[in-house]
Amino acid sequence: MDGTSRTSDDPGAVAHVRLDGNLRALPGAGVDSPPPGDGPHVLPETAVRDSAAQEEAQDPDGLVRQSAAVFAAELSRLRVGRGLSQLALARRMGYDKSYVSHVERCTQAPTQPFARQADHVLGSGEVLSHLWHTYHTAHAANRRQRHPAPSPVLPALEDAGRPDEPGQATEHDRAGAPDGRATLIDDGRQVPGEGSSVPASIGLRGAIGVRGVEHSTQYLDQLPPPAPITLHTTLPRDVADFTGRTDELARLLRAAEEGQAPVVTIHTVDGMPGVGKTALVIHAAHLLAGDYPDGQRFVRLGTHTPGAAPADPAGVLTQLLLSLGISPRNVPQSLEEKAGMWRDSLTGRRMLLILDDAASAAQVEPLLPASKDCLVLITSRRRLPDLDGASPLPLNTLPPLQAADLFIRVSRRTPTASDRSAVTQTVELCGHLPLAITLLAARLAHHRAWNIKEFTDEFATAQDRLAELEAGDRALAASFDLSYQHLTPDLQRLYRRLGLNPGPDTGPYATAALDNIPLDTARRRLNELYAAHLIDELAPRRYRLHDLLRTYARTLAQQDPSSDRGQAVTRLLDYYHHTARTADRYLSTVPHQDNAAVPPSTTAPILATRGQALVWMRAELPNLLAAAHHSATDRLPHAAALARTMAAFLDQEGHWAEAIALHQAAVHTAHTLNSPDAEAHAVLDLGWVRRRTGNSPEAGELTQRAYDLYHTLDNRLGQANALRALGLVRQMTGDYREAAQLAQRAYDVYHSLRIPVGQANALLDLCRVRRRTSDYQEAGELAQRAYGLYHSLGNRLGEANALLDLGWVRRLTGDYLEAGELAQRAYGLYHTLGNRQNEAWALLELGQINRDTRNYVAAADLLERSRARFHELGDRKGEAEALTAAGDLQAATIGPEPALATYQQALTLARLIHSPLDQAHALEGIAGCHAVSHNHREAIQSLREAIALYQRLGVAETARATDYLKQLKTALHESADRGRGKEPQR
Repeated sequence: MDGTSRTSDDPGAVAHVRLDGNLRALPGAGVDSPPPGDGPHVLPETAVRDSAAQEEAQDPDGLVRQSAAVFAAELSRLRVGRGLSQLALARRMGYDKSYVSHVERCTQAPTQPFARQADHVLGSGEVLSHLWHTYHTAHAANRRQRHPAPSPVLPALEDAGRPDEPGQATEHDRAGAPDGRATLIDDGRQVPGEGSSVPASIGLRGAIGVRGVEHSTQYLDQLPPPAPITLHTTLPRDVADFTGRTDELARLLRAAEEGQAPVVTIHTVDGMPGVGKTALVIHAAHLLAGDYPDGQRFVRLGTHTPGAAPADPAGVLTQLLLSLGISPRNVPQSLEEKAGMWRDSLTGRRMLLILDDAASAAQVEPLLPASKDCLVLITSRRRLPDLDGASPLPLNTLPPLQAADLFIRVSRRTPTASDRSAVTQTVELCGHLPLAITLLAARLAHHRAWNIKEFTDEFATAQDRLAELEAGDRALAASFDLSYQHLTPDLQRLYRRLGLNPGPDTGPYATAALDNIPLDTARRRLNELYAAHLIDELAPRRYRLHDLLRTYARTLAQQDPSSDRGQAVTRLLDYYHHTARTADRYLSTVPHQDNAAVPPSTTAPILATRGQALVWMRAELPNLLAAAHHSATDRLPHAAALARTMAAFLDQEGHWAEAIALHQAAVHTAHTLNSPDAEAHAVLDLGWVRRRTGNSPEAGELTQRAYDLYHTLDNRLGQANALRALGLVRQMTGDYREAAQLAQRAYDVYHSLRIPVGQANALLDLCRVRRRTSDYQEAGELAQRAYGLYHSLGNRLGEANALLDLGWVRRLTGDYLEAGELAQRAYGLYHTLGNRQNEAWALLELGQINRDTRNYVAAADLLERSRARFHELGDRKGEAEALTAAGDLQAATIGPEPALATYQQALTLARLIHSPLDQAHALEGIAGCHAVSHNHREAIQSLREAIALYQRLGVAETARATDYLKQLKTALHESADRGRGKEPQR
């Protein structure tokens, strides 16, 4: 016998109903098969009236029976028409399945809340509400006619099933005729007040073919109320495939082990949809059950239950009190009184309470016990900072290894070694989100013939990845929907637009531009989305969307007009371009005229110093790169504009691989858009980076191409910049005569245009050419002139460069004291400016000064720091020079063998970047090591190669190397100090 039927000799029975094996319906009663069509169906008014009149003549309860049957038939027809089972409808409405079944069988009365909710879920307007009103009117009239006896047919009054809400039900009705609202205590059993008792259904023989045992209403009034049921545990079954969460689980378990807290212990487990909050607390509760012998309660608060409003605390307290065995007659009416009774009832008890899917602190506060021996675990998609005394436990996605283990367990597979990489890729595509992994793995578990790798490839190439993540009535997108629907319209719009952001994260300024809202509003709304766990905060004011939530937001955004989407992205790109251009003014050493009109950003950070510019560029670099590449993909002019404003930063920070990809995309986009000016800038920037990375042939071709474009456009400033860049390429390849000519031509153009920073740059280039050709006096004078111009402009980076070059000249002329002071001043400026690349050059110069002054320990440290920095930045030319200097030091201190290995590393790099001067220096060092080791033939061969390079370059080292070769030929038995007098060049 189930919980909805009792025998007549049960003293607690209200009525006994036994279904006839052959159900018969009164003609016109509306319980036949539902008619076709999707719209609500109501019997013709005349048919209902005529049938009701006949019934009333034969039976005073006829109209009540008739109206109840019509309600039941229409409910069934609408449900079937929507393709819903009774269970599916019950879940959507938040009611118990047995209650829906009773209403459709006319064995339990509908209530007004039930009718309203059914109309809402089934989309039937107010059809069922009107039918309930017809039934209620008939029932009330019948009661007045037969007063004082209550109606013998389906006793249902408004809100009779909610003892905590006002209604017209009698005390007897309140105790025994609930509306069947779905139980909040999820143990699969019924408790008083949850549809466990079946109201009287007497006299329905003619209407629906049910034969009942008739009782007098006087007898019904004399029956005692049902005995209260006391529940011990209402925990759902444990999660069979629970995986990982070791640290989080340990924290919850410690709550019980520590025990005897001065107040009740409360933990809030919050996180994004599908992260596994409920699974964690259920698993923890089963492990803790033995520590809480007075019971465990699992309460679904239903904040994200489809088709249902969040649970009312008063209703929840009613169910909790009933679960303790308290009679419905003794349950108070007000929320405060119920909360007080609940806290009082738990005094001295050790109970575990789980409040699942909480909406807010206000919802759970009345449900919290006061007993210090109790433990409360709360799950919520929202952060609950206003819940006093609670310990928050934010739940993130699973670590990669735990995510892979979860996939393996749920899929019921034993992956091979080759399958492991496929599993890793699969969980990465799922963003390590437990619900996504579980849904996908469950599909694989039911297809034993499927191959893991092929399954992964199919999922990776799926156009709608979210659609793949569903199983039965569980779907990841549906879970996301429930959180999204709880947002206000403004937050929904912002969330959709965040999906349009091409970058990996966002901040308040970018968000304000994207959504066209004030900065304060953007900050507030980002915080609201963060509180709802729809975005994460990686760093202060830096927010990102989980990969699957980003896909979801982008999918939602496609529903907006394309013009709205385009305007939002354009505002964001304009913001990045405007702010990056402001930052570039503090970073770029190359003068340029930017006549492109940039819409002023309504909201942008204040960048008033080089330091502020660097901080902003470093924080926004991933977003800037993403924005530029997005622009290139969509063929927008922002691609070239952003690339140009980022060029100096990428160069100085050593992001050369990113710079190459960015400038290549900018060149292609500018050419496609037929924008020769933008194309010339992009080609010149690309050539500059190619020189940095040692690709002098391509650097020369690109720089010449940029010059030709500028010449066609009659852009003289562009021509000057290209001439200077081409001169630097010629320096690298050792063509010092042409390098000097190009630097002088660039200086002349800058001078005619009255651009002093360009003049200073060109003077410093000439200084380096003169230094390499041993004209130290003129080199020093040029460095001093350049310093004076930089100083007058307040250009601290230029000042540092001039100081370093002047110090280099002083070292080569033997003035080590002044050389050290100048190099140290340059290093201090570079460090202050955050210029890591030039810091490495200053360290190299300081190391060589200490080497030449025989301070070998300090020299070794400085040279290694310089080499490591160059290697980190990817500056192969700088690393080659640092290695050669280190080889010189090793040859002078610890012997030829380690020095030979270091020189050979330097030679390899120098040949890779096509730098003949660096090759010659390394070869000269190798020759010295061979000579000391008495490998005379190898020494002479290496030295001859070095001399040939020196002679082609026309540098000062030629004479010294030639003299050394003569010594080797005339006195092969003597070893020369290779490092003495050698002056490594930059």
